[in-house]
Amino acid sequence: MVLYLWALAAIALSLSVLMAGAWVVQQRTGNSGWVDTIWTFSVGLVGAAGALWPIAGAAPNTRQWLVAALVAIWSLRLGLHIAVRTSGITDDPRYAAFAKEWGVDSPRKMFVFLQNQGFGSVPLVFSIFVAARFPSDVLRPQDILGVLILFAGIAGEALADAQLKRFRRDPANKGRVCDIGLWRWSRHPNYFFEWFGWLAYPVIALSPDYGWGWATLLAPAFMYWILVHVTGIPPLEEQMLRSRGERYRDYQSRTSMFFPLPPQAPKGVVT
Repeated sequence: MVLYLWALAAIALSLSVLMAGAWVVQQRTGNSGWVDTIWTFSVGLVGAAGALWPIAGAAPNTRQWLVAALVAIWSLRLGLHIAVRTSGITDDPRYAAFAKEWGVDSPRKMFVFLQNQGFGSVPLVFSIFVAARFPSDVLRPQDILGVLILFAGIAGEALADAQLKRFRRDPANKGRVCDIGLWRWSRHPNYFFEWFGWLAYPVIALSPDYGWGWATLLAPAFMYWILVHVTGIPPLEEQMLRSRGERYRDYQSRTSMFFPLPPQAPKGVVT
């Protein structure tokens, strides 16, 4: 019990310091896109360190290395993708909208917002820590299933990102809404697969003999809440409605918001 409480405190402090660094970068560059880049690498760094935290002074076992590798791979893939995207823009429209709303108090409110984002990410990193400490040195079939789930999430998200990037590169699609490939089945397939990958840690950790394993359910629960209700879909859809108008409303009417589902019949043709 004490060890897990110490881990929670260490995770919270680490994320707080790293997100303070993200605020400094955001203030100096004026590009809020770097916030998400730093957040992703921060979760990966603290998560991998937590996974490798020694158990009773012993060297990390196979499961600890496996879990550390999973979060590192996730962090590098997503962090590099966001970094490349950020380098090509002047600011992230979602954070820019917040800054406009906050006005002259924007620096202070952005700092508080990023600290809340850091503390809110504690369940993610703690789930990684808990999964890595499953009380057995032997890998089980559910560990392999967890690996497959995380890689499926990474692959699906990468495919959605690639489809959107290809769509936007075509000049003929300027002003249109991407509704090809995975985007025909979900308005936010990249977010869905991001959430799906976090199911890996409960799959690895849940067991009747490991009470702390239930804490890993916080990871997908938190990720769903943050993506669907807070900083993911709501501000992005507001931005899309401002920039695409009726085209996006038509897309909303026939396409599932989050979970991939067969598209509904179009209600009309938008010209």
